[in-house]
Amino acid sequence: MIKEINHRKKEKLNPVIAEIKVFSPKHGDLLKGRDIFEILKIYEECRVAGISYITAEQFKGDFKTLKEICAETHLPVLRKDFILRKEEIERSAEIEVSTVLLITRYLGEKLPEFVDFSLEHGLETLVEVHSIDEIKIANDSNTKMIGINNRDISQLERDDGNVSLTEDLHRFIKKGVIKISESGIRNVEDLKRAMNCVDAVLVGTAFMMAENIEEIVKSFVGVV
Repeated sequence: MIKEINHRKKEKLNPVIAEIKVFSPKHGDLLKGRDIFEILKIYEECRVAGISYITAEQFKGDFKTLKEICAETHLPVLRKDFILRKEEIERSAEIEVSTVLLITRYLGEKLPEFVDFSLEHGLETLVEVHSIDEIKIANDSNTKMIGINNRDISQLERDDGNVSLTEDLHRFIKKGVIKISESGIRNVEDLKRAMNCVDAVLVGTAFMMAENIEEIVKSFVGVV
């Protein structure tokens, strides 16, 4: 994931991790009968930096589909879930996931240990934070990517988080780490605000709710 993010930056494109999201607790069904792999193809053609897929049951995701996505795409794949057991990291490594999401809110002081375990298994880690206290824990780990979730994960996206949290918190993340703004990025104006503070963005709902996915993704990435 880091390699592709840096590559897009060199190409003067916005590094966008595009999420294939089938369900939102707030908005309901996001797939609306569309084919997951057709959406994947659109993302690839639009030059995104990586693919994200949620395996958590609260978002109606599943491990089987994650495995199929990993086998189908040449892009790095992020597994998003509430990972609390090291066995889930091992399972992710077995299907050649590129990156796992580790949520500081849920792992707490165990976070650095889970980061190291992931790295030992050949996985990159995107450590998610939502507060200064969580950033302090993340900064003490060996992760190379820290993502600011603009929404409160405990609310399962029912809150109205926006990029102002990224603007407030990004300066507290240690130097040398890839900074990512996650969630609450609804339009190009939000994107511009986020990219003034971070290296990449992770976008799901805005893409999945768009009438024309290709058009909105291209506008975010900056593909002419």
